[in-house]
Amino acid sequence: MAAAPDLESVLVESQRLGFLGARPISEVIEHARAFVAAIPTTARTLVDLGSGGGVPGLVIAQDRPDLQVTLLDRRTKRTDFLDRVVRRLDWSERVSVVAADAARFVADHPHEFDVVVARGFGPPELTARYGSGLVAPGGRIVISEPPEGDRWQAAWLEANGLVRASAPVPTRQVAILMPADDDS
Repeated sequence: MAAAPDLESVLVESQRLGFLGARPISEVIEHARAFVAAIPTTARTLVDLGSGGGVPGLVIAQDRPDLQVTLLDRRTKRTDFLDRVVRRLDWSERVSVVAADAARFVADHPHEFDVVVARGFGPPELTARYGSGLVAPGGRIVISEPPEGDRWQAAWLEANGLVRASAPVPTRQVAILMPADDDS
């Protein structure tokens, strides 16, 4: 029986298939760990919007085996790859892969997740709308940030019932949003 692949080799394969950009895999993993650091220890469920080649969802699943992780992408070529990877890594008990349009998924799973993550899902306004539809009260939305600037307009956040949260660790790599009525 062949040994289970390690995460780095899985992400190299994902990159070779064109599901990840050309950045060195070590940098991709390091960036994904900024998401891991922003996830509350009390979280139990997480969805990765637009999982694509598996980042940050697979890194989170590796580093936080206590989480039930859902990898969501509408492109079946990518979800087929992710499904095979999850089985090869023997994570099927705690990681599910869903091929679905995000709008339909939000409608079917309102406020179901403690954490919503998105690395390159879509424009900030759309990410805020879908994230707010999936995150449970008291939950967090963790989203990749560009190296400079702030792309979260107050009007978008307010329209979706969200506010910026402070990061649990100093980082410029991710933004953390939360429901506006959350007192934590």
